[in-house]
Amino acid sequence: MDFTFTEEQQAAVEAAKAVFGGVAPDGVPSPAITAGAVADDFDRALWTKLADADLLSLLLAAEYGGAGLDAIALCLVLREAAKVLARVPLLESSAAAVAVQAYGGEELKAELLARAGRGEVVLTVAANGRTGHDPAELAVTARRDGDAWVLDGVQTAVPWAENADFTVVPAHTGAGRTVLALVPRVHEGVVLGEQISTTGERLGELRLESARITARDVIDADGAWEWLRELLATGTCALALGLGERVLAMTSAYTGKREQFGFPVATFQAVAVQAADRYIDLRAMEATLWQAAWRISTGAGGALPASGDVAVAKIWASEGVRRVVQTAQHLHGGFGADVDYPLHRYHAWAKQLELSLGPAAAHEEALGDLLAAHPLG
Repeated sequence: MDFTFTEEQQAAVEAAKAVFGGVAPDGVPSPAITAGAVADDFDRALWTKLADADLLSLLLAAEYGGAGLDAIALCLVLREAAKVLARVPLLESSAAAVAVQAYGGEELKAELLARAGRGEVVLTVAANGRTGHDPAELAVTARRDGDAWVLDGVQTAVPWAENADFTVVPAHTGAGRTVLALVPRVHEGVVLGEQISTTGERLGELRLESARITARDVIDADGAWEWLRELLATGTCALALGLGERVLAMTSAYTGKREQFGFPVATFQAVAVQAADRYIDLRAMEATLWQAAWRISTGAGGALPASGDVAVAKIWASEGVRRVVQTAQHLHGGFGADVDYPLHRYHAWAKQLELSLGPAAAHEEALGDLLAAHPLG
């Protein structure tokens, strides 16, 4: 087996490193000292640079100005984005665009995809449901009315909702199917309420009150929401991996120069063992991430559906990123809580990623259900 990345995927990583190389994690006020949102908008200057580097169109086909790459390439870029806490809707917009490409109608694709790849249209996804704990597709109802769909319901904690042009909203029909509706930010029957994330970024509570969405802007293909949901989860695991790797590197650098009793604290056995455990966490996060991304990218079969591999990746990512930042805070001592040092920002972002992924116990239960339904021979 060959586990190396392709030349195209490696080129995407190099392009991402070039763009993110100048990004400072302290580019906006700290969430620890800001009462409201840290900023009114995402980093538009960085968004433009990503568009110029063709990193917003990685997964789009050539006919829409894209590179035609896969989920693995996207995860590689997201990994680099998380290392600098890049404040852009890269995951949400890319995942929504490729879902439109895979499942949307020709008119919608022609209208939206090329513009999304150029960064002219920003997309996000409402994936947290009404409370953040219930399935997102059950939070909104959709009924057909002539040449439109009528949506009613509430989605909470929608990332970048205040700034995205369209939000992809999963909704359930009377027949028990799930459709995906592209809801404009400003539209009759659409009400946005501001929420603040753990990172200090603006989220949105999206209320839909008999909002009419034209049939062209609704995707009713079977499996579209399940595929998009798994891509979002896998991308979030990639963010957790990149963040964890940067935090462990910061911890290594700090403990290597911080001395006690005349020796660097990194030479103490207790410190080295904790750092080694976190390194093992990261390698497990990495292996399970690429397995999930590979299943999504290739559609390859296996003993379990791809959702099983995604569940395993989420188990490691949600617990692993928490353990990494907790150990980092411990080994940094009081310095880790200093708001003039970026570690506290990484801690806040890690907590937000952990909350987005959900508890490992829930994913273990889902994995158990899959194992029960698909006995291994």
